[in-house]
Amino acid sequence: MRMKKKILICSGLYPPDVGGPAKYAKNLEQEFLKIGYGVKVLAYGVEKKMPIGIRHFWYFFRIILALSKTNLIIGLDILSTGFPMVLAGKILGKKTILRVGGDFLWETYVESTGNLIKLEDFYNKKPQLSIKFKIIALFQKFAIKNASALAFNTKWQKEFFEKVYNLDARKNFVIDNFYPEKIVNSENEDKPKEKNFLFAGRKIKFKNLKILEKVFEELKTEGVKAKLEVIDNLSAEELKEKIKSSYALITVSISDFAPNFIIEGVGANKPFILTENCGLTKRLNGLGVFIDTSGADNIKKAVLNLLDDDVYKNYKKRLADFNFTHSWQEIAQEFLVIYKSL
Repeated sequence: MRMKKKILICSGLYPPDVGGPAKYAKNLEQEFLKIGYGVKVLAYGVEKKMPIGIRHFWYFFRIILALSKTNLIIGLDILSTGFPMVLAGKILGKKTILRVGGDFLWETYVESTGNLIKLEDFYNKKPQLSIKFKIIALFQKFAIKNASALAFNTKWQKEFFEKVYNLDARKNFVIDNFYPEKIVNSENEDKPKEKNFLFAGRKIKFKNLKILEKVFEELKTEGVKAKLEVIDNLSAEELKEKIKSSYALITVSISDFAPNFIIEGVGANKPFILTENCGLTKRLNGLGVFIDTSGADNIKKAVLNLLDDDVYKNYKKRLADFNFTHSWQEIAQEFLVIYKSL
């Protein structure tokens, strides 16, 4: 009898944790099980309370213990699981696919310093880094350069990382995020009672929330009937309901990658405002407003533009005609295609 091939999925989060990696790990696990693979998800436990460095090496030893007869290891982020996963795979000769959905070095630099520097400028201008960030940079570079393959969620990010890290393009692939089937809205859901702009996600500095809140405060003093709603830590179902009852979605990060929140909104036919410095501009062109988010004026103009009934209806029509989907089944199959190419 032929042995089942075994896959180890390394994720910092797993349900009941809330967040993109938890959802990704769970759905990927389910799809691999459906097609007959043996699957184990190794999620963070006590590591969540450990300082950087110590948690990585603790998790590394957990990976080593879980690798018996494993054929493939998939890591769902660059540093928290990616670095120890790639290190373990390198030592034991295991195939590794690292999913690159963000940039831990840049994100943590912005969060720690408060320097709202765009992703490209961070790498082009090379700001002075402390010892902590030099260590993070070293870990991140090791993971990216030594994984058997890299899976980016957009071509934009793939090409950017290839340039920054001088990568061999032959080992790099694009696996789009999950794009859901369209939600059919009822009459009332399609016409929100109030013009509320919804932001959902982590309240971290690169998301540029202070400027966003300032814009809506100004609009309120000017008598503009628009409301900003900022939420986080909702379950998938709670978030879905919030999106359905919103007027539009808004994310004005200084830079971003492929925010799932916006993608879910597209599935619910919701217009959006999003930074132009991200990986979704080509895929979602014409379905929302892409802007330079470096100044409050640009954000304010975009909000006022989307409040115009004719503009709003035009975006709604385009969204209704957008039918691209990308299922978890397709995502799992694309990981296997990469694995078979290694």
